[in-house]
Amino acid sequence: MNMLNSSSVKSQPKCPICGGVGFVRRDVPVDHPDFGRAVPCACKLRETQQAGVDDVRRTSGLAHLTQMTFATFRPDGIGLNPAKRKNLRDACDAALGYANDPRGWLLLKGGYGCGKTHLAAAIANERLGRNEPVLFVVVPDLLDHLRAAFAPTSRVTYDDRFETIRAAPFLILDDFGAQVATPWAQEKLFQLFNYRYNAQLPTVITTNHELEEIDPRLRSRLADTTVCRIVTILAPDFRQGGIDTSGAGGSNLALYGTMTFDTFDSRDYELKGEARENLRRVVREATAFADQPQGFIVLSGDYGCGKTHLAAAIANGIAQRGNTVVFRVVPDLLDYLRATFAPGSLASYDQLFEETRRAPFLVLDDLGTENATPWAREKLFQIIDYRYVAHLPTMITIHSGAEIDPRIQSRIFDIARSSVNEILAPSYRTTHRRAQAKPETGYRRARAKPERE
Repeated sequence: MNMLNSSSVKSQPKCPICGGVGFVRRDVPVDHPDFGRAVPCACKLRETQQAGVDDVRRTSGLAHLTQMTFATFRPDGIGLNPAKRKNLRDACDAALGYANDPRGWLLLKGGYGCGKTHLAAAIANERLGRNEPVLFVVVPDLLDHLRAAFAPTSRVTYDDRFETIRAAPFLILDDFGAQVATPWAQEKLFQLFNYRYNAQLPTVITTNHELEEIDPRLRSRLADTTVCRIVTILAPDFRQGGIDTSGAGGSNLALYGTMTFDTFDSRDYELKGEARENLRRVVREATAFADQPQGFIVLSGDYGCGKTHLAAAIANGIAQRGNTVVFRVVPDLLDYLRATFAPGSLASYDQLFEETRRAPFLVLDDLGTENATPWAREKLFQIIDYRYVAHLPTMITIHSGAEIDPRIQSRIFDIARSSVNEILAPSYRTTHRRAQAKPETGYRRARAKPERE
């Protein structure tokens, strides 16, 4: 046994200071309190510190996330449009800034696979790299661990386990909102949030839910801008290759790029009386909504009356300010959703549905012209109801004779949330050639007359 130990020791490189013993005596005067005492060598201190870091890393729940660092994060994504690329880079910068100076709370919010867990883990790994303690827990797992503490065979009491989590110097709660929302779970999470809120303890939270979906008591803490910074990530699912698919599934705003307010024909030369004043008013409403998009705006009218042009003009105006706008033609959207169920489909139903439902700005063009099966009505109601509850800006065009599900009507025609505008003008396509020739000549004569005078 001794020979084995000796051989083992000889195989290890010895510290030049202590010779491998691990302790040294300090060179101090005889009357010094440390005279004659053995103190840990610098090599021993390094080993102790590393052991502490390893222990913290094991208890932090990051054992399988060590590769998720800021160095391995792709802040430009893959194939993102400029607005989403900037958004993702800003989110990365915000996470890195918080890792360097963790004050208050940081809420990372976004869709499935957008990178929020990677950024949260990167924050944790950055702090661990500085020998700072971090506890990283997935919220559903956290609740399971707390429940397990009630078992007779548990070696840790519930109180001890809950206190360890609640009072952790630095806590990261991943996938908040994925838990089963039982009254017990809601109460435990409120106690956890409330304690850390009052104690101002650094906390990072990731979620794919909107604030409006969260329990009001918890939401009040997260919505306090003096404590919590909210960062919304707009990037698509990295697990699907990270490619920006906002143009898939019927989102084709790029095809309507020329439809702006500047190119919209107000038809003053053609329309008379009420129809002219009506169109002017609708244009004013659309312009105001583009400047301050809140709630719903509904544009209805005959085919070709200009409602799609105005909806696209609103969308293009919002997009030009760097925002992401999803443009869906409703029948096409439903066809794409159905197609995702095909065995060979490369698209994800959940991804397409969630991208539409949670889009920061959404256009639903031609609502009411879809094949109104029960499934289609249910999907559309889920999308519109979610956006109604979450107060997400939404633009909807409807043909005057369309039949709309009563549940959807109750949302989109709620005058407290929606600006409803019927365009009285007839189809531009059937009249513009005949009507345009005469006023154009008259317009030129009107311009010419003052010049001669």
